[in-house]
Amino acid sequence: MRQSNIKIYRILFWLIVVSTILRGVLASVIEFGNDEVYYWTYALYPDLSHFDHPPMVGFVIQMFSLDLLFQDEFFIRLGSIVFGSVNIYLIFIIAKKINGSIAGLYAAFLYTSSIYVFVICGIFILPDTPQNLFWLLGIYFFVSSLPDKQLSSKSRKNLLLAGLVCGLGVISKHTSVFLWLGAVLFIVFYNRKWLKAKQFYFAIIISLLCLLPVVWWNYHNDFISFTYQGERVNVSDSGVRFDYFFTELFGQILYNNPVNFIIIILALIAFFRKKIPTKNYYIEFLLFSALPLISIFLIFSLFRSTLPHWTGPAYSSLIIIASVFLSNFYSKKNKTKLFPLPIKLSISFLIIVIALSVGQINFGLISLDKNTKPQKLGENDFSLDLYGWEELGEKFEKIRNNDLANNIMNSDAAIISYRWFPAANLDYYVARPLEMRLFAFNKLEKIHKYAWINKYRGKLEKGMDAYFITSSRDYFSPFELYGKYFAAIEAADTINIFRDNKNVLNYFIFRMKDLKNESINCMEQISYGN
Repeated sequence: MRQSNIKIYRILFWLIVVSTILRGVLASVIEFGNDEVYYWTYALYPDLSHFDHPPMVGFVIQMFSLDLLFQDEFFIRLGSIVFGSVNIYLIFIIAKKINGSIAGLYAAFLYTSSIYVFVICGIFILPDTPQNLFWLLGIYFFVSSLPDKQLSSKSRKNLLLAGLVCGLGVISKHTSVFLWLGAVLFIVFYNRKWLKAKQFYFAIIISLLCLLPVVWWNYHNDFISFTYQGERVNVSDSGVRFDYFFTELFGQILYNNPVNFIIIILALIAFFRKKIPTKNYYIEFLLFSALPLISIFLIFSLFRSTLPHWTGPAYSSLIIIASVFLSNFYSKKNKTKLFPLPIKLSISFLIIVIALSVGQINFGLISLDKNTKPQKLGENDFSLDLYGWEELGEKFEKIRNNDLANNIMNSDAAIISYRWFPAANLDYYVARPLEMRLFAFNKLEKIHKYAWINKYRGKLEKGMDAYFITSSRDYFSPFELYGKYFAAIEAADTINIFRDNKNVLNYFIFRMKDLKNESINCMEQISYGN
């Protein structure tokens, strides 16, 4: 191996090591967000699919936590940490295959500096975690097969492997199907010989077989997850909303790092002006895999509120193109650098964002909320989504122990919540340590998987007591929600959450005494199938 390549691999090694350590530390010290702790329930109650997503993220949590033998934040998120490190190497070898080791190194740096990649996929545990792994594996196997005009046996095997990882990607998150769309478009425009190869159709069948358990689960549940996802992007009842569009666009720019975004735009301009020498149409395939996904959600965002991370995998494809552009740019100038200015700026932006985010979560560096009313305190501070849950659990335990000691509440009293969040947060941080049952009762679109979890946990019996916990960030009255089901509801206590010695959030604890109407157990059926 040439001396320059040895240096590149050393840098890559240390990039992966430092990234892994930093993400591991952050995964250990930051509490779960609403989505993450909800996906913990996928591992707690595994199934062939779930109300709002396919099952893969739950399987990942089970695998890395040893089927929830270890349940702290680090082990629940361990799959993200490991996959994130593997992905850095994957994007390196893909870009290296296309344009050499320097392009591979640039791709590794740009990929690592993406907030979507580093935080959302690399620290937090979400469906994007396995999806991004299988997306990159899919790219690798597709670029190792589709451009081959000879359709060699190796290329045919790689196409079958691409079918497998794409199938696994789809049962991670349905948007992985866009990778197959990119492959089909590439074949139609650049290598139609594959249309005559049986391996092409076998690869599609393999992907469909991976999806079969999800379809089977939906068949037995009124195809509820497909209906739900369809409603999320339904545009028939909405007018044009430019505020949604610009929120989506600027969200994509921020999530994927503004420096990266600028490099990507420059790379696309250079490509379409034929300033980037193409090799085996690799870049064309990357564009086919990325642009349809980005375009369709930008279009949807004109009519419906969308989330920027839905297009995240597409930017992984575009980052590879950006790395090719950078390596060609510096090569032409005979100034090949291992750490060019764009890479330094991209990494610097990530470091600044991480430092400010951790500071905001733990210390409230910026005052994001001006509310002073006890029932509104912290309402506008989104950083509190990741703060105060452990403190809530510890303080609630004291309230419950006092109630039990004074025979105020029954020992089998459950916790009742009104929506999938904060139900999952309360389930993990409050109910789980105390070995209490938690139920969520409301319409199906409010409680999601808890409509199934409620059944797993049995039912509330007549005469039982329950606690209701609501916060000043999202206050709900238990009298309006559950008043007709219990003989009495009373305020028990208020838990104040402090950050940097300042009261930033309140939780209100209610006792709901003597269940008189067991029909609460069927409350989640109100909108089921509508």
